[in-house]
Amino acid sequence: MSHTAHIPSHRKPRRSASKMALRAGVAGGVLSTLAVAGAAGTANAAEPVTETIELPTLTADLTAQIAQSADATQQTADGYEARAQQEAAAVKAAKQATKDQKAAEKKAEAEKKAKAEAEAKRKKEAQERAARATERTQLSTNSAPSGGSGGSGGSSSASDTSNVSAPSGGSVSTVISFLKAQLGDAYVMGASGPNAWDCSSLVQAAFKQVNVDLPRVSQAQSTAGTPVSLSNIQPGDILYWGGAGSAYHVGVYIGGGQYLDAANPSKGVVIQDLSGYPASGAVRVL
Repeated sequence: MSHTAHIPSHRKPRRSASKMALRAGVAGGVLSTLAVAGAAGTANAAEPVTETIELPTLTADLTAQIAQSADATQQTADGYEARAQQEAAAVKAAKQATKDQKAAEKKAEAEKKAKAEAEAKRKKEAQERAARATERTQLSTNSAPSGGSGGSGGSSSASDTSNVSAPSGGSVSTVISFLKAQLGDAYVMGASGPNAWDCSSLVQAAFKQVNVDLPRVSQAQSTAGTPVSLSNIQPGDILYWGGAGSAYHVGVYIGGGQYLDAANPSKGVVIQDLSGYPASGAVRVL
């Protein structure tokens, strides 16, 4: 037995420290060891490491994998954004297509309506022309002489245009009816019907319906028949503008302060108020 065995030891007991070494990799492949010891004093610092934990090494391959993962994530995000943009563009295109379709349908409907109106107008004008043609035919038939004169012939067949007289059965109403049947016809200088007239050809054709032959031009018509004052004019009288024998325009008085004439290219055959365009004189042939 040692002679010192009964003496208490003053040495501090060693602490049971957990000793740990962490081995971590350093970028670039260089390893370093981190030792963690739970010793209380510096004297125990040299005590051996009892546990080592290996941490993953941050190598170039791992860096590349992380970068690839980040790229994949970014590509996925870009794909979502591109898809969202495509969907928005598709919605916008669909709305525009719907709008364009409605506009096209509206235009087609307007064109269809305009075409129908034009066709209706054409048919109406054709009916009016046919009605006027029928009325002219009837007027011509009604005003034709009922029989031969049976006269002795000779000089009686010549007409005196300076002093025209109406044959028996001549009718002012027939003249006026013929004139009204031409309303709406065109004015064309030198035209003689049946759908276009100038002022003197219309007057000549109207009196032709009752077998009264008038000169073709307004200057001669202004001296045909018996002169009458404008205060005493009657329906069927020929009105003229300008001097007698040098008139530049003619028309026929139809009563009520109105006259009918082939006025000009812009108006055509119309009824007008005498007060708006007073005549220079008048002659009576019926």
